[in-house]
Amino acid sequence: MQIYMGDRVYTIQGKVIRWSAYIIVIIVLLASGLYSVGADEVGVIQRFGKYVRQTQPGLHLKVPFGIETVKKVKVKKVFKEEFGFRTLKADIRTAYSTNRFPDESLMLTGDLNVADVEWIVQYKIKNPYNYLFKIQDPVETLRAMSEAVMRRVVGDRSVTEVLTVGRIEIANEVQKGLQELLDNFQSGIQLVTVKLQDVNPPDAVKSAFNEVNRAKQDKEKMINEAWEDYNKRIPRAKGEAEQMIAEAQGYALKRVNRALGDVALFKEVYKEYRKAPDVTRRRLYLETMNDILPDIKNIYIVDEKQKALLPMFDIGTTGKGGGAR
Repeated sequence: MQIYMGDRVYTIQGKVIRWSAYIIVIIVLLASGLYSVGADEVGVIQRFGKYVRQTQPGLHLKVPFGIETVKKVKVKKVFKEEFGFRTLKADIRTAYSTNRFPDESLMLTGDLNVADVEWIVQYKIKNPYNYLFKIQDPVETLRAMSEAVMRRVVGDRSVTEVLTVGRIEIANEVQKGLQELLDNFQSGIQLVTVKLQDVNPPDAVKSAFNEVNRAKQDKEKMINEAWEDYNKRIPRAKGEAEQMIAEAQGYALKRVNRALGDVALFKEVYKEYRKAPDVTRRRLYLETMNDILPDIKNIYIVDEKQKALLPMFDIGTTGKGGGAR
């Protein structure tokens, strides 16, 4: 289509096609070169398959037409790997797979018993470059390493430790050993936690093992009860013995002090007696009568010439306040 304006001729169709081509090229460039990185991601840029740089969250441009490609790695997400069991649906009521995974969970302990160990490994990606390019399959490598370290740690302990008191220590040791192994292989993985979910004896021997545990618990209960009775009786017996010893020592001290006092008193009286025998004898007599007479109810004064005393007593009134005084 041509438009004549004076001596000039304008070709509208050619300009429209040219601008349309420009617009299409721009759209294609933007579509193949514009990309966005999420808030929890890092973009890893490769040029002809070779790593060149990393980009942070936001909108970015790369060389289009497949010259540069981007791989987005979630560096803030916590990933989880399960061993010995599988979660089908994680919700308020988690659903687990009914299938068993004995190749993962059955392990030989240090005392040549078998334990069925289920555990989880939670991890984050701390180095996207190492995670993508140092190891061909990081997840499978992590699983293989985790099984190897867990079997080594469990194999150093008895089945009782694995099933009871040693679970936390085992998890901590596995996490430490697994992290060292991952770092040696430059996996780019940072462990968050290793946790033993469930540890049981194999189903074939579970009933027998439970009986053994029950017997051990009964034994511990009897021992604890015996110690409790011992702790009640022995301190009480020791207290009673100490009380008896203290009372005996107090009684002995009392008797000794009284005897020493009596000796001192006798010496003083004897000293006074030697100075004045008659006076001292009379004073002792009067003091003795002063102590005795208040306790006597009836006093009989008898003539020294009287020979028969029985007729003088009123036997019927004796003890009732009667009789001569």
